[in-house]
Amino acid sequence: MHPVAFIPSPSQGVWHLGPIPLRAYAIMIILGIVVAVWVGERRWAAKGGAPGTIIDVAVWAVPFGLVGGRLYHVVTDAQRYFGSGGDPVRALEIWKGGLGIWGAIALGAVGAWVGCRRRGISILALADACAPGIVLAQAVGRWGNYWNQELYGKPLHTFWALKIDPSHRPTLGDGPALNPKYENIGTYHPTFLYESLWCIGVAILIVWADRRYKLTHGRAFALYVAAYTVGRGWIEALRIDDAHHFLGLRLNDYTSVVVFLCAVAYLYFARNKTGPEAVVGHAPGGAAPSGDSEATAVDAAADDAPAKDEPAKDAAKDEDPEAERPVEAADEADEADEAETAAQPASEETAPEKAEGEEPEDAEPEAAKDDAGEPEAAEADEPADAAQDAQPAEDAPGAAAETSDTESAPETAEEPAERPEEAAAEPEPEPAPEAAPEPGPGAPAAAVNSENGPDGAADAPERVGKGEPVKDGK
Repeated sequence: MHPVAFIPSPSQGVWHLGPIPLRAYAIMIILGIVVAVWVGERRWAAKGGAPGTIIDVAVWAVPFGLVGGRLYHVVTDAQRYFGSGGDPVRALEIWKGGLGIWGAIALGAVGAWVGCRRRGISILALADACAPGIVLAQAVGRWGNYWNQELYGKPLHTFWALKIDPSHRPTLGDGPALNPKYENIGTYHPTFLYESLWCIGVAILIVWADRRYKLTHGRAFALYVAAYTVGRGWIEALRIDDAHHFLGLRLNDYTSVVVFLCAVAYLYFARNKTGPEAVVGHAPGGAAPSGDSEATAVDAAADDAPAKDEPAKDAAKDEDPEAERPVEAADEADEADEAETAAQPASEETAPEKAEGEEPEDAEPEAAKDDAGEPEAAEADEPADAAQDAQPAEDAPGAAAETSDTESAPETAEEPAERPEEAAAEPEPEPAPEAAPEPGPGAPAAAVNSENGPDGAADAPERVGKGEPVKDGK
């Protein structure tokens, strides 16, 4: 029974170029790989990856995927190859069909991981870039089932039904005899077309969602897996080819459910994953560059900033003592100025007292003769004492700091008056223009005061301590 309109099946799926067979099934697989690589390259370049990376990774992923797809088919239909009447050699006849998408994706991912590791790039970032291309490759590859007239669905009587030749209709077991249930039915559900259209829709969904939500860190690939398994579930329910059943469901239905749950779980747990991904990489076999991601470059720049500041900080620490020395020198200069200021009044007071007494220059030796008996020796001793005290006067700030509290007040008061600098700075007193009258009884005391200034009383104890004779009870 045939509907009025239907999709015809191809008359043949193999062409020969001499001894070389060209199989439509293999051509569809190759075209699908080309589409996947082309789409993946464009999306990878949009992520900032190097051109040619997808091709290099495909060199590893495609062979692994073909082996994985065939292994899944052979394991799930082992009775065809290893059962009674089976032929193990047929397990190698991949050109006759029989590639399980689950095994192809699983083992192909292992090959892609090897290629990504050699390039120093993120497998998750590459999977996101390749997800639309992979599902489009499936859409193209499903047309290989059309050329082989296999994996169709239940009988269907409508204009989009697929016509299947009697030689490709369901049989009883693995024998050549046709199943009487389908012997007179010529049109069936074109499940290959359903899956191809579904895969195109999934590719569009991934591209839209990636642009809308910026899917990274494997989430675009997880969306592909989840969306594909949903379609694969209802498509599997239409197929009538031989398969293992458990509790009324085909094995591929259980696989779809498990894979769907895993993909949804990953989407949930990776929903907040952000940050840069390693997409730059390096040449295969080359040394990985310092910092495979932007997050590494940013961290390296952040670590270098304090390192550059540390020498400046150390230099500032080293300069601190030097910077303090001028300050200390300025303090010492201020203290010296204060000491000179304190000593200045003493010198200035001496001159007026001399003027008040109006004594001639010769009166000073006479006063010294009355007090000490040896005026010339006294005058000679004064420069000597001043010379002895000159060195402490230059280091007045340091000496003042080292002086203990037990020093007597007279010795402390004597230091400013005996500075050699002040003695050298004071000009010689000019002789009085008029002769002064003969000094009276108070002249010796005035002479003493004019010599020592206001500090004469303070010098008396020191002179006594030195053994000098002091008269008039001083």
